[in-house]
Parts: sequence; C-alpha cells; structure tokens
Amino acid sequence: MPLSFPLIDPIAISIGPLAIRWYALAYVAGLLGGWFYAKRLAAKADLWAGLKQPKPMDVDDLIVWVALGVVLGGRVGYVLFYNLGSYLSQPLEIFAIWRGGMSFHGGFLGAVLAIVLFARSRGLNPLAMLDMAAVVTPIGLFFGRIANFINGELWGRPAPDFPYAVVFPHAGPVPRHPSQLYEALGEGLILFIVMIIAARRFGFRRPGLLGGIFVLGYALARIAAEFFREPDAQLGFLFGSSVQALGGGITMGMLLSIPMALVGAAVIGLAARGLTRPRQAVGAA
Repeated sequence: MPLSFPLIDPIAISIGPLAIRWYALAYVAGLLGGWFYAKRLAAKADLWAGLKQPKPMDVDDLIVWVALGVVLGGRVGYVLFYNLGSYLSQPLEIFAIWRGGMSFHGGFLGAVLAIVLFARSRGLNPLAMLDMAAVVTPIGLFFGRIANFINGELWGRPAPDFPYAVVFPHAGPVPRHPSQLYEALGEGLILFIVMIIAARRFGFRRPGLLGGIFVLGYALARIAAEFFREPDAQLGFLFGSSVQALGGGITMGMLLSIPMALVGAAVIGLAARGLTRPRQAVGAA
C-alpha cells in the first residue's frame, strides 16, 4: 500500500494577510545554519594556514551577499533554464517569486558570483571563501528539499510497486517516489557529512579543493536523484522519451549537472597539486 501524503499546510504561520510559508522558512533556516557554522569555520586559525582569515563581521556581511545571489540567481536560472517561453509571454510573472520557481543551478552561480565579488572587496582569497561556503551549503539544500516535500512539489516518478511510494495531492492517483526526500538525503545530509570530514582533513590550505568536492558531490547526487524525479512538465525528457543507459532521454537537471561534475573534478585536480595556492601561502607552508 502506498503511503498517504502528510497533510501539512504549506503556510507555516498566518497573521492576518501575512502568510509565511515553509519554503521561506527553509531558506531562513539554511542561511542561519550556514551563517552559524561558517562563523565557527572562520574562527579556526589552523584551517586557514597562512591565508587571510575572515573576521566575524565579514561572515555576517557575506550572508547578505549570498542571500541576494541565491534568490536573484535562482530566479533568473529558473526563468532561463526551465520556463523561458512562458515568462517571455508574461514578463511580469518573473517577479512573482512567491508563486515558486527557483533553480538550484542558477542560485549556485548567483552565490558564487556574490562570494567572489565580496572576497575581492575585502581582500580575502575568493577560492578559500568559496570553500567555506561549500562546507555549509548542504544545510540549506537539506531544508529546501524538505520544504519541497511539504509543498507537494517536484515529486518523483510513478512507483506503484515501491512500498514507500507516496500519492501526492497534485500529481494524480499514482503512487510516486518521494524524490524530494532522496535529494534531502543525498544533496543535504550525506554531502554535509562529506564536507565536514573534508574540512577537518584539508582545511582551506588548498584553495578550491573543498569547493571542488562540493560541486562534484552535488552533481553526482543530483544526477542520481534525477532517475527518480519526474521531469518538469514543460520540458519533459531531453533527447529521448525516458532515461536509458544508451537510449538518451536525460533531464534538464542532469544536463546542468554534467558540466558541474567536470568543473568540480578539474578544480579538485588543480587544488590537490597546489596550483591554486597564492605564492605567499605556498612559501609560508
């Protein structure tokens, strides 16, 4: 028997006309969790090994930059990658963020740009700051995917024989994979554990290494999850009718994650060989 979808109101708090949704709270929880852990990482001098160490105030200011980068990049990415035709016909809908529609890949690029600009403005190493952000980002991914599940959106593919399949309220009567929870586990919890271990093992001594591990890890987790996630209705499968080993049919999420995996692997290789370290830091080591 499939599992019944838990009837959780997408609106967490309602005060008169003001409605605060779980999705918004997930963003807040992710940013606050990332801010708290980033301050702990910034305070550990042994992790920085000769690189300029960010001050607590730097981390406070960085959160604001990252929040803007994530929201703006996520929205622009969704418009460009997933529903451009619809938004071109109704351009004012681009600004209706409260109706949903965010792209992780767009938010990722927006956050990267914000961090690089911020680091340069404070005289910090951009790659090291990206590394610090990479360690804490899975916190936000975890809460975001849980919010997707609560909203009953981005559901999985039909799985009538899977014992833990869920009948989502807006996806018809067919039991489906709870792919949002798979992503919360892979992109969130498991990747966070990997990043904690990597941070303790390597620190920020090889700028870009932790960022590369995160980018590669996210890309692999996302590609794996896409095998269980229903493609976006307006796009469907790309280059085929289903995901097959040799017959094509990849999804947009897979397509956007492939270059991420390649970039992540390349950055790991460069950082592991010490090619990303500033000359003064290399000399200090």
